[in-house]
Amino acid sequence: MDILAFVKPLHEVVYVYDDFPIKDALEKMKQYRFSSIPILSRDGKFVGTLTEGDLLWYFQGFDSFDREQANNAFVSQIRRFRDYKTINIHSNIDELIIKASDENFVPVVDDQNIFLGIVTRKTLLNYFFEHNFIVL
Repeated sequence: MDILAFVKPLHEVVYVYDDFPIKDALEKMKQYRFSSIPILSRDGKFVGTLTEGDLLWYFQGFDSFDREQANNAFVSQIRRFRDYKTINIHSNIDELIIKASDENFVPVVDDQNIFLGIVTRKTLLNYFFEHNFIVL
């Protein structure tokens, strides 16, 4: 089974660039109510995953943190606890399912680590429910 059928393409994915001000990343996460989003470089490579927890620990390191600081600090400055592991577009469905069992989404990249999109755990579960692979 080709994993491409499950990929939500880049133009449909909410992400931030590593050179975004933290304020912009916070606003994007708040707008979409996501607890984690992919981080990309300007050349389209997958950099990592930004989570609410990463932001919380970043802010915890300051006695006070205001909007001015959030405009002058960048996503690349945030120490990330753990990045979601990517999967290559040529990987098989078994590898995808294993990775999806640990995260809400799996970042999909090509052979040059260019970000192509994500596969959400919800998409996989819906597919298996619709095709009667999972019985409740």
